[in-house]
Amino acid sequence: MEVAAGAMGPVIRKLGELLVRECSLKKRVKTGVQSLLTELELMHAVLRKVGEVPPDQLEEPVRIWAGKVRDLSCDMEDAVDDFLVRVDEGSSSKPTDMRSRVKKFLKKTTTLFGKGKALHQICHAIKEAQDLAKDLADLRNKYKLDMCSTSNGATIDPRVLALHKHVGELVGIERTRDELVKTIICEDGSSEEQLRTRSIVGVGGLGKTTLTKAVYEKIKGQFDCAAFVPVGQNPDMRKVFKDVLYGLDEEKFKDIHNTTRCEKLLIEQISKFLVDKRYLIVIDDIWEKDIWKYIDCALYKNELQSRVITTTRNVSVSEACLSSTNGTIHRMKPLSDEDSQILFHRRIFQSKEKCPENLKLVSRDILKKCGGVPLAIITIASLLVSNQQVKPNHEWMDVYNSMGRGVTQSDIAKDMKRILSLSYYDLPSHLKPCLLYLSIFPEDFEIQRDLLIWRWLAEGFIQCDKEETRLFEIGESYFNELMNRSLIQPAKINEEGTVVTCRIHDMVLDLICSLSSEENFISILDNDEWYAPNLYRKFRRLSLHNIKANVQNHQSDSTSLSKVRTFAFFSRVTCDWLPSLSSFQFLRVLDLGNCGRRERCSGINLKYVGSLIHLRYLGLRNADVHELPIDIGKLKFLQTLDIHGSGIKELPASFVQLRNLICLYAYMHSGLRLPKGMGNLTCLEVLEEVNVISSPHIVKELSHLTELRTLSVGFTEQDEDLFSILIKSLGNLQKLQNLSIWSNCRLIDHMREGWVPPPHLRSFEPPLSRYGFFLTLPKWVNSTSLPHLSSLLILVEELQGDDIQIIGMLPSLRFLQLFAYDVMGPLVVRADAFPSARCCKFDGFLTAPCLFPAGAMQGFSALSSRYVCSLSRVVRLTAAWATSLLSSMSMLN
Repeated sequence: MEVAAGAMGPVIRKLGELLVRECSLKKRVKTGVQSLLTELELMHAVLRKVGEVPPDQLEEPVRIWAGKVRDLSCDMEDAVDDFLVRVDEGSSSKPTDMRSRVKKFLKKTTTLFGKGKALHQICHAIKEAQDLAKDLADLRNKYKLDMCSTSNGATIDPRVLALHKHVGELVGIERTRDELVKTIICEDGSSEEQLRTRSIVGVGGLGKTTLTKAVYEKIKGQFDCAAFVPVGQNPDMRKVFKDVLYGLDEEKFKDIHNTTRCEKLLIEQISKFLVDKRYLIVIDDIWEKDIWKYIDCALYKNELQSRVITTTRNVSVSEACLSSTNGTIHRMKPLSDEDSQILFHRRIFQSKEKCPENLKLVSRDILKKCGGVPLAIITIASLLVSNQQVKPNHEWMDVYNSMGRGVTQSDIAKDMKRILSLSYYDLPSHLKPCLLYLSIFPEDFEIQRDLLIWRWLAEGFIQCDKEETRLFEIGESYFNELMNRSLIQPAKINEEGTVVTCRIHDMVLDLICSLSSEENFISILDNDEWYAPNLYRKFRRLSLHNIKANVQNHQSDSTSLSKVRTFAFFSRVTCDWLPSLSSFQFLRVLDLGNCGRRERCSGINLKYVGSLIHLRYLGLRNADVHELPIDIGKLKFLQTLDIHGSGIKELPASFVQLRNLICLYAYMHSGLRLPKGMGNLTCLEVLEEVNVISSPHIVKELSHLTELRTLSVGFTEQDEDLFSILIKSLGNLQKLQNLSIWSNCRLIDHMREGWVPPPHLRSFEPPLSRYGFFLTLPKWVNSTSLPHLSSLLILVEELQGDDIQIIGMLPSLRFLQLFAYDVMGPLVVRADAFPSARCCKFDGFLTAPCLFPAGAMQGFSALSSRYVCSLSRVVRLTAAWATSLLSSMSMLN
């Protein structure tokens, strides 16, 4: 029901905008719009209350009513959007010659007709809304519910990342992990040479994947090659086989996902690769016996003590995994009471000793209901913390009472869904559509954080009343809050400590897919459903999974696609089956970046993309697309264009008409040619992987892009004039936060003296080449000039004795990679150095920069940060040096 309330918000906002913008509206229309606003605000208030209650606790008439309001809200928003677009299209400068004036008159007449048509739709919606509003009084008296809470500006709770930092350190698995390791690598004295399989079985939420990952990380170094591959409920077997190859040798098979090999050839390739290797392969989350039979065909049964580990929820599948090899089954058990308490308290208090006396009793009662299931424990614990503050005792009691009978061993899946539902209905209203939107991605899909936030923005989920606040930053706080509540899990965390990608636990995905389907929020169709003849219902957001290339193309009814706002697919087929883009009338997000490439295919046809006048996000990452049409300039609302890894070599001249473009992801190695006039795109905040040599004019035009926050550019040739222009242009980018430069030329000489960093710079990455060395540490590297710098990669030819201390005094520095050719004099490091550091890498030192005194690097103890000293010019470490290093590290611990 919260989706209905969420759908209402944008309509109210846009109708208010309509009243403000259209001063010339007739009085009757204005009165109607104002009346509609009043009715919608009342309906919105009731829907927000109803939205906090699980659907199974609402009577059927209420659910039906809310669903109709949701559909009505979406239709009204479409009508308002159409009206506003027509108004904008009708505005231009006054024509001077008679012919142009006649054209202008005819266009204005058409526009006015369009306005009338759109307003007619709105007026019709007003009548329906007023009819529905008659029931509000009864509903308000019948359902007396609490208003939802709100939260803003969240940052990721460090305790969440601590839980995911190293799977080997998670609670309750160390002993089990070590026992499994002994049986897997034959530490029990066995001399078994044949391939052996270990199958781990247990219901969802018990931590099968976490345990298996811990085992994998501990032993993978003892094998010639290793791969960890998730499968899931409806796998694409070609992708699974390609993932296996890529995991076994990332360098040799770096382009494997762009090939068009069939399953038979992939199986042969894997088997041939494994013939003479001792390998370790983990196949995670197998649902069907037949899936294992395919995988088993690819595993070469050599006698080199190779090992395979599988995980599954099904005992019969686990037994099937052992049919062709020797091996055993490990059955997962719930955590012990002691381990459950440690995990629970670590999530909330960071240690088991810090639980206050007034919370100990209720915490024990809550843990009993969690039944030792790690997912339940972490999810419930996340409910008891808000903005990194522990909630009061009465809210703990509310959570306990809401858990019902808790988790039972006989029906863990059903009980877990109920517990996860508590977490969903506890979300503030603005986060619920953001979480439901994640159901658009397939199981085990690794989701790019930034691209997800741009999609939220395109959908209108992120709103802010303060003009000075960046919407993307608000989106970051939304993402962080979902992370804090353990509803999404980090997949990749960079060395700076930032979550780069995330995943969704299978059980959370099951829940939000169910909720999305009930609310018609997102529709997920597989191969059979997409080609079904009765495909006539209206979709709002559509995601296609596992569409097969060998099925005849389905010409979907245009009515079913006309209201679609997001269209995405995750399949290996391409252009020969995609519906015509002309079928979409209100599309905001188009993601064609998860499509495989096929032989004898000319690529994805973007004809009619210019007709998608509401489009905000166009994703073509790694897509089989070779050019953008000229009419792309008509997409005046487009905010994000991602063409990274695509076949596009040149952007059309009309591209510079995209005045609302905020983010452009290009591809450095494609030599993409940018059109002249890029300086007109003054809303750009992200410009990534631009090759200056193919578009030298961009260097000067950068000076006009004063909203840029993230910039990465590349040089491949020497051009002193371009270097000087670039330094001057960078001087205008005072909002720049992230700067990366790829170069094999001496651009760095110009940056040492001529560049003044912007005040909010957060990361700096100069060229990594023999020309990328600063002669000495630039004078602008200091705590005054770089107060917000969090990540620094720098090369210095002559490092002075106090340079490390200067770098160490950067107050926000979390990641440092420092290359030095010569160190001049003894290094000086005080106890107050590197207060926020998480990871430091030093390369090229003949002396030991890691001999920090006690007190330095205080941030290391917070999140298991690591120290790396790569001494490429030192053949061996002396015993005295090693002893000193160990002494220093012990002081840090």
